[in-house]
Amino acid sequence: MVRVSAQDQDEPDDLKSRDYEIIDKLFELAKNGNRAGAGVMIKAWNEAHRGENLIVSILEPFLNLVGEKWQQGDMSLAQAYVANKIVEDAILEYKVSADKEVRSHIKLKGPIVIGNIEGDFHGLGRKMVGLFLEGDGWEVIDLGVDVPAEEFVETACRVGARAIGVSAMMYGTAENIIKIRRILDERGLSGKIKLAVGGAVFRLQPELAWRVGADGTCESAIEAPALFERLWKESKETEGVS
Repeated sequence: MVRVSAQDQDEPDDLKSRDYEIIDKLFELAKNGNRAGAGVMIKAWNEAHRGENLIVSILEPFLNLVGEKWQQGDMSLAQAYVANKIVEDAILEYKVSADKEVRSHIKLKGPIVIGNIEGDFHGLGRKMVGLFLEGDGWEVIDLGVDVPAEEFVETACRVGARAIGVSAMMYGTAENIIKIRRILDERGLSGKIKLAVGGAVFRLQPELAWRVGADGTCESAIEAPALFERLWKESKETEGVS
């Protein structure tokens, strides 16, 4: 069963048990390689709960569970692949409607660079973060997976981004984020370009965020807009920009 976070404590018991039951069923479908069956279940849930956010209620907790099971060695590579494809299918469908909503108003906020650090290929969490940032009005420059540290910094400088968001799933790849902090420090950009991190490994080891030199982190995609809002504000204050 999925862990109950502090944020979940205020949810009605029936809501928590209902969503967790579906997440557990999705996990079993993934382990059995039933991608199509999971898609049917997600579609049915989304149609029955139009007033709720599919990503927040189902996809992100499911992906967190997959990440934890992978870290614990309770999922094979093939099973993890199916689980990621299940989420990717749902995100692609969700993004169609999200894009329409974003295009209905003019973006009022600046550019943010996001990507998976070099060596990391688990991009679904990053994609969910990107959806929430776009929905909040940010211009998201998504560099994809396996991105070298230098490319994050160079892109941020080129587009005028005051914040970089870096995702990592495993401890070994998370350590590569230190390279970004080193480049920012060497170029005198620390404080001007803020560094945010996220991914399964940071939920399991929260102190790792500070060890890799991050300016901030958050546990879920829904918290990302508030985090980047804060980092953007701090960056402007560093340069004395109102």
